[in-house]
Amino acid sequence: MSKIESSLDRLFAKLVQFKDIGKTRLCALWQRLSPYLGQLQKIDYPTTKAFVIRFKWRILLILIVFYAGSKAYDYYFPASKKGGGPQVITSVVVEKKDIPLVIEATGTTVSNSIVDIRPMVTNTVSKIHVKDGQEVKEGQLLFTLDDRNDKANYEKLKALADDAQKQYLRAKELVEKNFISKAGLETSLANAKSAQAAARSAEVQLSFDSIRSPINGRAGIVNVFPGSLVQASNIVSTATNSTATSSVGSMVTITQLNPMNVQFVIPEKDIPIILENRKSDVPLTVKVTIGNTGKNTYEGQVLVIDNQVDPLIAAVRVKAQIPNDKLEVLPGQFARVSLNANTLKDVIAVPTQAIVIGPAGRLVYVVDKDDKVTAKPVKTTYEYLGTSVITGINAGDRIVVEGKQNLRTGSKVREAKAAKSEKPPADKTTTAEPK
Repeated sequence: MSKIESSLDRLFAKLVQFKDIGKTRLCALWQRLSPYLGQLQKIDYPTTKAFVIRFKWRILLILIVFYAGSKAYDYYFPASKKGGGPQVITSVVVEKKDIPLVIEATGTTVSNSIVDIRPMVTNTVSKIHVKDGQEVKEGQLLFTLDDRNDKANYEKLKALADDAQKQYLRAKELVEKNFISKAGLETSLANAKSAQAAARSAEVQLSFDSIRSPINGRAGIVNVFPGSLVQASNIVSTATNSTATSSVGSMVTITQLNPMNVQFVIPEKDIPIILENRKSDVPLTVKVTIGNTGKNTYEGQVLVIDNQVDPLIAAVRVKAQIPNDKLEVLPGQFARVSLNANTLKDVIAVPTQAIVIGPAGRLVYVVDKDDKVTAKPVKTTYEYLGTSVITGINAGDRIVVEGKQNLRTGSKVREAKAAKSEKPPADKTTTAEPK
């Protein structure tokens, strides 16, 4: 603190010294000019007239020199060049257009259908009819379990059911001849139905030994091997270590890849726009870009909009569907979604770069027929991909797109000349770039 205080004291002392020196010099200058100021007070009209008559030729020569210098300056440095001349700009004539209302979102690809194949009975795997990554059809045989016991049980119960049916038919004939009572016939009928039911149950049990695909899709990694023991309602997956391989999880997972679904969320503020378009029975279309390269773009439609808003993120879930004929899209990939929610009819659309943001808000420069600009305030209602929908100007107005720097209301402008190699557009005013 002592060093700082000493520095401040020295600075204050120098300021006082400069103040004293300035006062001294001003007093000296006043004393030197005082005699001349006193003589100026004595100048009157006769003295001035006598001075002019005496030095008239010299005064005339000085005036001529000043006049000639002024003309020469104006000739070599004209006002247009000194002021910079009209500012070069690029303009465009405003037109009314139909602008699609697009909502941007990010989401994830999800399969249209995924089925984990698990056994319904406890048995050993006899044959595997599917390979890793194979395309399968609905109803295609995937696995065959050891069915010897189930087949023998079915054949046994089927024979009993056939015998019970014959006993019932024989009892029916005997009742007609009054050899047995009707109660015996009813008992025979009950035995036949019970045997048939047992046979059908055995047939169903036998069908569990042949595992088939319920959907069209692609098989994942097969997690079992011939001879593996699988158990009903057990979670099956495969884990391999240095000594053994064990299976837990599904035997295999079938994933439908074509078509592919995309799930994303829409902010709560955009929900009325989507629902308004849904009332008109017009399908909502989407453009989906997979990955970060932007090369793989797919067009599809919205399948469903969720019936409730997630309060944690203030958004609603939406699911769309896109074609995947080449099977290039896999579930779980990152997706960028452009949802065409609505279309704005007959609106004023201008390039976004034509809008100037100032302290008073947004404005555009309108060029009149005399090539002078006027700043007009506007309001932006929608903006997407370099195009803004605004209010505040009329269709047919010519606005400045490029060259807005240093423009003020009343500034003179001129259109940039189009490059010789470029052809001017046929349906719009000049939009060439400035030099």
